[in-house]
Amino acid sequence: MKRAEFRKLFKSIGPVVLPVIHVTDNEQAERNVRILVGEGAPGCFLINHDFGVDRFLPIIAHVRQRFPALWMGVNFLAVTGKDAFPVLGRLKADGVLVDGYWADDARMDERRAADDQMEATDIALALAASDWSGLYTGGTCFKKQREVAPEHYEYSARLATGFMDAVCTSGVATGKAVDIGKITTFRRAIGDHALTLASGITPENAHLYMDDVDGFMVATGINRDGDFYNIEPRKLSRLLNLTRQHGAKS
Repeated sequence: MKRAEFRKLFKSIGPVVLPVIHVTDNEQAERNVRILVGEGAPGCFLINHDFGVDRFLPIIAHVRQRFPALWMGVNFLAVTGKDAFPVLGRLKADGVLVDGYWADDARMDERRAADDQMEATDIALALAASDWSGLYTGGTCFKKQREVAPEHYEYSARLATGFMDAVCTSGVATGKAVDIGKITTFRRAIGDHALTLASGITPENAHLYMDDVDGFMVATGINRDGDFYNIEPRKLSRLLNLTRQHGAKS
């Protein structure tokens, strides 16, 4: 997916802010979605940070029922698309539409040739068989996965463009800002392909990444201080305003 297509999908002139909600239950998820909708965020991701997929699925269904027009993506923690896409297909068949999937690990393997990406190919086959057709953004050189040496970032990023709609990367850990050089390398590698970033973005540092990044998946940087689970509206509003201002200048 090209950068312009990605931003058009969300009707955004600047980088797209997609708040990430670490869900705990129906009420907490719904409350936070109401906050982000009220602040004008174009969508969100839900993630099951504290429990398994089986407990997560009813929360996804609840949020969809309450917000039928919401652009809603999900992340099944520590699950690749090979297992996730069949679940998304079943949700679709049950009338629960999920618009996007973000995988922590898209299984790029910089040790193999481009035509020998066996795990990524298996994921692509699972997607094709699932009858799910949302946006797929997959972690590449991503936090808490197998470490990739910086000299292999460019190749890994280029590989990823063949397997997903938007290439996703991160800093070294949740809440840790990514090195600017890594983002510069990714942008050089992927050209006009969409790029998302999933750690360390705050209203204070977002300007450093806005030229090269098309989507910010953000939780810690917009949450209440010391609170892993709940959005602080003022922080989200500030970040949204900054991205809009940047887009207006571009």
